[in-house]
Formats: sequence, structure tokens, C-alpha cells
Amino acid sequence: MADSATTTAPRRSASDMLKRLFVRLGILPFLLVIAIVVFTLMSDNFLTGRNLMNVLRQSVYLMIVSLGQMLALLTGGFDLSVGTILAISSVVGAMTMASVYAMAPDMVWLAILLGCLGGVTAGTMIGVVNGVGVAFFNVSPFMMSLGMASVGFGIALYLTGGVPVYGMPVAFGDVFGFGTLLGIPAPVWVAAGLVVALYVFLYQTPYGRYFYAVGGNLKAASLSGINTKATLFFTYVLCAAFAAIAGMLLTARLDTGEANIGASMPLESIAACVIAGVSLRGGVGRLENVVLGALFIGLVQNGMNLARIESYLQTVVLGALLILAVIADQIRLRYVASLKD
Repeated sequence: MADSATTTAPRRSASDMLKRLFVRLGILPFLLVIAIVVFTLMSDNFLTGRNLMNVLRQSVYLMIVSLGQMLALLTGGFDLSVGTILAISSVVGAMTMASVYAMAPDMVWLAILLGCLGGVTAGTMIGVVNGVGVAFFNVSPFMMSLGMASVGFGIALYLTGGVPVYGMPVAFGDVFGFGTLLGIPAPVWVAAGLVVALYVFLYQTPYGRYFYAVGGNLKAASLSGINTKATLFFTYVLCAAFAAIAGMLLTARLDTGEANIGASMPLESIAACVIAGVSLRGGVGRLENVVLGALFIGLVQNGMNLARIESYLQTVVLGALLILAVIADQIRLRYVASLKD
């Protein structure tokens, strides 16, 4: 009996250690290790410096959108219109830029500035409407963002007739699409600046804590003196602004304004956040983990491309990862409860 008790104790302590490790780190580190091992075995080019820089550059757009999606998830909602925001910012920005450049060919940077302002403003307006509906009319974030996704997509197609927008200055694509600084692509620098700015806002200012408070308990946050309606409104405006910036960077990369870009971005951004440990119930999530989550999605997509896996199957894998992450989140919550007991 004594021997059995002594052998059971180490097993329980080891089990508790694994549970605590899983609760602390989440599922993302385990998925990262598995992905790196699997794709390294499948392709000799996967772990090369050139390919990893390519993964970083390709993941930038999803990373920026995921930053905004994280804010929506923190407050207990989500934004299904981020793909449409990418499209409408791309279309409006490209049309504005091309028009100004055609009227004043010598004022290249004025055309770029006005085009970027026009695109980001147009995309952010989708967030303004989402914020008004969710915060002031108590519309479900699912229905509100889904409806605006359809509205925005229709507007983008109406403006372009389904035809890509050309005529932008070459300098726009050369600098913001393909430009580098110290060997690092320009979009990566933009993403890094946004990550730092949002990190300071979330964790160094009292306003950043409001997102966690509203998502954790809306009624308690209201009773604590937090303006919950303003916080919810600001959440969807910020989410749209991040998506619009990503839309302009993607436009520079494609060198055209497209009404059909970003279709998979809602699923991918939610997957990046959930895999990174952002709770669908709100109030839980870390910015640095979301950055890693977006990089993980890009890493998986890049690995599947190198392994020559068909794009249709890649969508299946992405959906399966999202389901796995949600299940892991539920298991993690159970472990948290069991460890407290």
C-alpha cells in the first residue's frame, strides 16, 4: 500500500505540472513545435532564412488584422467584416490614388498620401457602423458584422464593376509593397510599429484595461464607472482601422485595387487569435501571443505550399486548427477549475 501511494504521488505531480504548463502556455507552443518538425521533414527549404523571411512578410497582413480582431474578441464579440474592410479600403484607396495621380502626375507622394487616407477612412467607416450597431443598438456582433460584410462587399463591387483598379504611382508599390529597410520588408516595419503602439495602449494605459473589463463582465464594468458603450464602439472602429491599414499594404503588394481580396481573412484572423489563447468568451488574451498565432498560420500555409498541398485542402486544415483551438480552450478552462480545487 505504501509503495502504491509513493508511485501515485509522482504521477499526480507530473500530471499537475503538465496541466499547469498547458494552462500557462496554451496550445500554441505545442502546435508550433509540431508544425516545424513536420514541415522540416516534408521540405528541405522550409527552415532556410530566405523562406522564414518570406513567411514573415506574408504573415504581416493577417497579423495586423488579427490585432484588431483580438480587441473585438476581448470584449466578447468578433468582427466578420474584416475581409470586406480590406476590399473596400483597397478599392477606395486605389481609386483615390489613381485619380489624384492622373490629375497631378508630378505630385506622387500627395497622391499616395490622399489615397492611403481615403482607403483607411473608407474602411474605418465600416467599423463606425459596426460600433454604433453593437454599442448603441445592442445588435449581436455576429449579425451586425455579417450584415456589414455583405454591404461593404456590394459597395466595393459596385465601385469597380468587378474590375481591378490600376493607375497608382509605381512608388507606392515599390516602397510599401516591395521596399526594404535594413533588409527587412517595409510592411514588417509597419506591423511592428502597430504592435508596439497597441501594446503600450493595452498594457500601459488605463483605457486598455477597459477592453478586458468589458469582456470579462459587462455589468460589473459598467458599475465600476467604465463607459461600456464607448468602449464597444471604439473596439470596432479600431478593429476596422487595423484591417483598413492591412488593406492598403496588400494593395501596394498587389499593385491593384481589388474588390475580391480578404475573403478568408475573417476565419484566419479568428483562428490566429483563438490558437493564441484569446478566449471566445471575452476578457482573456495577450497581444504577443496573437502575433505568434498569426505567424503560426502563415507558417502552416507556407509549409503546405512547399509540400504542394492543394489550396482546397489547406482550407480544411485551417478550419480543423480552429476547431482544435476551441476544444483546447475548453479543456484549458476545465484544467483551470481543477487546479483551483
